[in-house]
Parts: sequence; structure tokens; C-alpha cells
Amino acid sequence: MKVVVAVKRVLDYNVKPRVKSDGSGLDLANAKMSMNPFDEIAMEEAVRLKEAGVATEVIAVSCGTTQSQETLRTALAMGADRAILVETSAELQPLAVAKLLKAIVDREAPGLILLGKQAIDDDANQTGQMLAALAGLPQATFASKVSVEGDRLMVTREVDGGEETLSLPMPAVVTSDLRLNEPRYVSLPNIMKAKKKPMETVTPGALGVDVAPHLQTLHVEESAARKAGIKVPDVAALLGALRDQAKVL
Repeated sequence: MKVVVAVKRVLDYNVKPRVKSDGSGLDLANAKMSMNPFDEIAMEEAVRLKEAGVATEVIAVSCGTTQSQETLRTALAMGADRAILVETSAELQPLAVAKLLKAIVDREAPGLILLGKQAIDDDANQTGQMLAALAGLPQATFASKVSVEGDRLMVTREVDGGEETLSLPMPAVVTSDLRLNEPRYVSLPNIMKAKKKPMETVTPGALGVDVAPHLQTLHVEESAARKAGIKVPDVAALLGALRDQAKVL
């Protein structure tokens, strides 16, 4: 069984985003970039399925600029067998990414497609669901546990009331939550081995996909600074402060 894992290059989660002076977007010049944390969890799960003998091949896929090769090399170092870069300089929005991934899925015919539940740069939480709809595949989102039992995929996911377990036929689309696993540390020997693993580069045009954006970002600004709180000596003072605040609002 092949497993396709989608990975995205994003601003590292330890870096504080900086807004451009003209408000047109984020300033990514000289900023540290890394693999989206949720996608890293998805990649770890795919590698574990291969180590357990369930998966035969793990394919990492990324859509974006040439620099996304760095993210794919990280995926290869984690244990992916090969990588595919859909190279484009266009601003990719969730629907465009879902269409590109569908084209890859149609070509590779995997038994499982894993994605992070969302990317930390836009927090859209849309690509996995859109991919499942476009490809006509069953889906399980926010997965905290994944296992294969015969020809069925068992996925435990968190819901408002606790947890639910879904049984899905394969192929299927699964998006990972934080509690699914803890990604492994990428060792130096594996980083060196990753340089010899195959990486294919294709374009959206070759896949027959139009990635022109349908949404336009008008303005980006930093969130307002949080105001300092106040201390009150007792409950009566607290209630009085709340009443005063309610009058202002």
C-alpha cells in the first residue's frame, strides 16, 4: 500500500511573524522556515505504518516554490521513500492545493492520503476536506489514532463529547491532530541518505490544474497590543469593576 503525505513549507513556529511596512503581507526575508508541524505528525504516522509492515512506500508531496525542496528533504530524512514537488510561484490557496493533490493521487493511486489538519500560517483547515470531496474518497479529520485492520482503516478522532472511532474503506483521506504521535528527531545519517533519494518536480500545467487564486489579501496588520490588567482587593471590588466595564461596552 502506498501512502501519500502532503507537507507544506511555513514560517517556523518559534519565529514571531513580522508584517511588511506596506501591510501587503508577512515579511519572510531571512526568516527561518520549516515543515508545518501538523504535516510533520502526518509524515511520522506514515513512516510508522511502513515500519509496521502496513505501508510499502511513503511519498512526500509539497506544492510551492523551489525552496519547498528543503521541506521535502526533511520528509525524506524522516523516512519517506521519494518526493514530488509541484513547483509554482503562484499564491496557492486551499482549493488549488487540493486540486494539485488530487492530480497526484489519481496518478499514484495510494491506499492512504495523510495531511496535517491545518497549516499554521493560514489556519485554513480546508485542504484535506476539499481533497476528499474532489477525489470522492472517505475522510477522517483530526485523527488522534490510526490503524489498519484488514481492508479497513480505523481512525479515532476527538469530538466535542469525547472521542469517536470511524471505520473507513481505503483509499481514504486522513488529517492529523497533535495527539496522533510525536515526530522523531531527524539524525544526521538520515539527512545524508535523503540527498540520494529521488525527488520529482512537476508543474501545475503538467498536471492540468489551474492554480490562479480566487481570493485577494487586501491588508495585513499586527494584532492590537494587549492592555494591562488590574488587581482588585476583594470580590466586591471585582464586581464593581465588571459593572463599570459593562457600562463602557
